[in-house]
Amino acid sequence: MPLPLRLRNSELRGLIYVAPSKIHGKGVFARQELSKGEYIGTYHGPVARRNGTYVLWVYEQDDDENAIGCSGKNLLRYLNHKIPGNAEFDGFDLYARVTIRPDEEITFDYGAEWPVSG
Repeated sequence: MPLPLRLRNSELRGLIYVAPSKIHGKGVFARQELSKGEYIGTYHGPVARRNGTYVLWVYEQDDDENAIGCSGKNLLRYLNHKIPGNAEFDGFDLYARVTIRPDEEITFDYGAEWPVSG
């Protein structure tokens, strides 16, 4: 059975929930164990023309001209930055990079341009 193009918030809530984060503000947490490689959801929202809060950029090439931005409107917009993250994007689809335990915060590496916090 093919994966859905995107999960609605009501469907995402079966896998994840949003709660206060020790990393920053709100975060996304696993409701159940997520196996390595498991599809978590698709970052969904309107096309973004410029950078801003909750904007995810996907690069087809290693240059800014080929970037596609999405202004997140679903629960995945609350994903926080961590190196290494326990999840990763393939395009706008999010997958578990390692096994993620129930109630563990789901994070991903925002990339080299994101400031490292101490």
